Amino acid sequence: MRPNSNAVFWFAIGALALGLVLLLSSGDTSTVFGLEDDSFASILYLGVLGAVIAAGILGSGMRFGQVARTMAIWLLILLVLMAGYQYRYELQDIASRLTAGLIPGSPLSITDTDGRAAVMIDRRANGHFEVRAEIDGVPLTVMIDTGATSTVLTFEDARRAGYELETLRFEIPVMTANGQASAARVVADEIRIGDIVRRRVPVMVAQSGRLEQSLLGMNFIGTLSGFDMRGERLVLRD
Repeated sequence: MRPNSNAVFWFAIGALALGLVLLLSSGDTSTVFGLEDDSFASILYLGVLGAVIAAGILGSGMRFGQVARTMAIWLLILLVLMAGYQYRYELQDIASRLTAGLIPGSPLSITDTDGRAAVMIDRRANGHFEVRAEIDGVPLTVMIDTGATSTVLTFEDARRAGYELETLRFEIPVMTANGQASAARVVADEIRIGDIVRRRVPVMVAQSGRLEQSLLGMNFIGTLSGFDMRGERLVLRD
């Protein structure tokens, strides 16, 4: 280090030592110069950190102009990181909106005024509300059907979700758009619609060729705090 950087470094060490002595001697008052111990410790830490950084810059031999540019760049990076943290939820909403626009059926996750997760789903061209759900981590397109008691997967979607269909017993009678059919019962470890997650959800698996579209039924929808329709948009509330 150069002499001036040495001076800054030892000044920082001295300030740290003095600050520690003041903190230790505050006793029952828990204040130093009218500041609470935690606040004083934070100011001391930031001051010493700044002094150490300044000592490093001075010791690097850079000119004042270079030092100023370097400090400005780091300050800008710090401000960007702070802004990103402060507006992280808004940025998540923007990312969700972009994804929903690019991938049909993608759920748009938002946070409502009560701080709860909500998911908005647009009506598809076929007139139904269909959404890309994740069942046991596998993305599947399901149709939201408030008239269905249970969540029902097509034979093909159940295979994609990783269920061993050969071991299932199709003994439960169900009604589908193609008429009477038999289904088997499984349990999904997790069903995720955007930011809304439910675990250990009973699910029915329809026989092969008896169901054209997987259905998200009331055994999932009924666990929500509510849902409402706004024109061509359905909102699910956690």
